[in-house]
Amino acid sequence: MFLEVSTPALLFPAISLLFLSYTNRFLHLSALIRELHGQWAERGDCLARQQIENLRKRLVLIRFMQLLGALSLLLCVVSMVSVMAEAQWLAMPSFAAALFLMGASLASLVWEIWISGGALRILLAAMEEKKP
Repeated sequence: MFLEVSTPALLFPAISLLFLSYTNRFLHLSALIRELHGQWAERGDCLARQQIENLRKRLVLIRFMQLLGALSLLLCVVSMVSVMAEAQWLAMPSFAAALFLMGASLASLVWEIWISGGALRILLAAMEEKKP
C-alpha cells in the first residue's frame, strides 16, 4: 500500500474540531467546579462534595483525551513529512498510530460522557430524597 500526503492531512480538520470540543468541555467543567467549590465552602454541602469527585474524574479524562489528540496530530505531521521525504516505511506506521490514538481519544470521550451522567444521577437522587 502506498500512502499519499493527502491521506494523513484528512485528520487535521477532525483533530481541530475534537480539540475545540475538548477545550469547551474543560472550560465548562472548570466553571462548574468553581461554583460547586463555592457552595461547598459556604455550606459544607455533601452533595457538592459528591459532584466534585465526579468532576475530578472527568477532568482527568479530558486531559487524557487532549493528550491523545495532540499525539495523534503530531504523528500525522510525522507521517506527512515521511511521505514527502519518500520514507513510506515510516509514513505508514506513524499514520496507523495516529489513527489508533485518535480512536483512543474518542473512546475516552465516550467514557467521559458516561461519567457525566453520574453527576446528573447524583442531583436526581438528592431531589428524590427531598420529595414532600
